[in-house]
Amino acid sequence: MGKTASLKQNMIVSILGCGWYGMALAKALLNDGMRVKGSTTSAEKMEPLAADGIEPYQINFVVHEEVYSPAFFDCDVLFIAIPPKARSGEGAFFIYKIKNAIDCIKLNNVQNVVFISSTGVYADLNAEVDELSNPQPNTEAGKVLFAAEELFRTETSFKTTIIRFAGLIGPGRNPGRFFAGKKDIPNGDAPVNLIHLDDCIGLSKAILQKQAFGYLFNGCSPVHPKKSEFYTKAAIDSGLVAPQFIDELKEWKIVKSVHVEAVLGYQFKGI
Repeated sequence: MGKTASLKQNMIVSILGCGWYGMALAKALLNDGMRVKGSTTSAEKMEPLAADGIEPYQINFVVHEEVYSPAFFDCDVLFIAIPPKARSGEGAFFIYKIKNAIDCIKLNNVQNVVFISSTGVYADLNAEVDELSNPQPNTEAGKVLFAAEELFRTETSFKTTIIRFAGLIGPGRNPGRFFAGKKDIPNGDAPVNLIHLDDCIGLSKAILQKQAFGYLFNGCSPVHPKKSEFYTKAAIDSGLVAPQFIDELKEWKIVKSVHVEAVLGYQFKGI
């Protein structure tokens, strides 16, 4: 459409990947009066999207099973929130999907894209990192996501903002359950890097409000308690068996942001 995006009621936002974050974002934008298009890979999941007021589209970039609708890409802003699934060996397929998505973006003249990445692109090198740091990813998921980021960074026909979310917590992702009842959990003194769903949505909406396209943002709470302290409290608060950590500090990182407040003026609510 080639329109200048601002947070307004007649704005059209498409969300490629209506998972935990994508679905919450869609509902939040609908509440703001925006028109939202959402994608799913299977036809049977389209009805639940429509029931929530989301315009459903089946989009699938799986090899030899591509399903594509040009109308989905007729939007002011496209959010891409699909998991790399690197742990299950699908990293190479993720890059294939991203390349196909970029082809569709260019073909349909989408001007503004928000790509959801992860702070997992930063290796645990016992240091603080921010958007100016060299990530040096050393996990399969981190390498795949950083490679996907690079594909967007090299494109000049549209603007991409990349959000690197830290560990996700919130409704349906209760941190109290992560380690409940487990023993001898290593690296108990390592700082946590987390973000609540409320901040995921708040940060995303701030990007739309500021028309902040072409940026890189770390989405991570500025609060970094010890792993043992945070997860023990979370388990107890949820009425679960407290985990037992080893009091040690091995590999760690603290994720910070130099752009979130400077560019967006956004203040994290915390964890």
